[in-house]
Amino acid sequence: MAIEGLTAGAVARRLGVAVTTLRTWHQRYGLGPSEHVPGHHRRYTEQDLERLQVMRRLTAQGVTPAEAAAWAKRAPDDALSPPPATRDGGGQAIAVGPATPAARGLARAAMHLDASAMRDILEMVVHERGVIDAWNDVVLPVLIGVGERYAATKRFIEVEHLLSRTVTEVLSSVSRPDGSAPPRVLLAAADEEQHTLPLEALAAALAEAGVPNRLFGARVPPDALADAIERTGPTVVVLWSQTPVTSDPDQLTRVASADHPPLLVAAAGPGWPTELPLGVAQLTNLADAVKLVRAVIQ
Repeated sequence: MAIEGLTAGAVARRLGVAVTTLRTWHQRYGLGPSEHVPGHHRRYTEQDLERLQVMRRLTAQGVTPAEAAAWAKRAPDDALSPPPATRDGGGQAIAVGPATPAARGLARAAMHLDASAMRDILEMVVHERGVIDAWNDVVLPVLIGVGERYAATKRFIEVEHLLSRTVTEVLSSVSRPDGSAPPRVLLAAADEEQHTLPLEALAAALAEAGVPNRLFGARVPPDALADAIERTGPTVVVLWSQTPVTSDPDQLTRVASADHPPLLVAAAGPGWPTELPLGVAQLTNLADAVKLVRAVIQ
């Protein structure tokens, strides 16, 4: 097939990105198709594809989408070389250690409160590498870095809030399995637990793996959880706790000792004690959690 006159779907497959990402790059940065035949949708030319390849390469290296787009629009000879490195001044950078370029790009966008750039980076990584790798290699290092900055300065809480909100939006956009089969997995936060981002990552990773699930979110009272379990009869129940303050093991005992208990009751999160009620499994990382849940319901 000749490069000239490619549809958005064909370009997306060549670049390894989602069609929605192409649409975003078109709407926000003007990197859209330029060939127009009356009565037909616009198509991407060879020059359009070259620019998008530059955009794709630079964003994968951690360059913010806006900077990458500006570079991609330059002459082809200029676009072959990476843009000059920029430095965040004022000692306000987020330290992410030996992280991936995408994590460094996400950290820069977070400190600039650039939600659009954060979303572009996260959508690209989720599409290319999946939820688990995106969470472990990109999201977690930045969340940890923001937390360390806050602990040291008592500042940048607005960065954490916007970053968390953007991560939630991207995770919630991961395609869910069709509704032909009822969800057999119930995910909930412990009573008074308000931190649910890792639980949202588990919900998205399970969905990506074809496992329908119900995510109840933050602060689920024990009575409400018991009612939900009785009404839906889940095979798996995962209860998340971020801190010891919210990790009452009696919540787990009540689920595990119900008249018709789930086949798997699991405690997730760093808040739970190492000694758990009999029959309760402990989930320590996202990949193992997805593997265990899938094994139980299959």
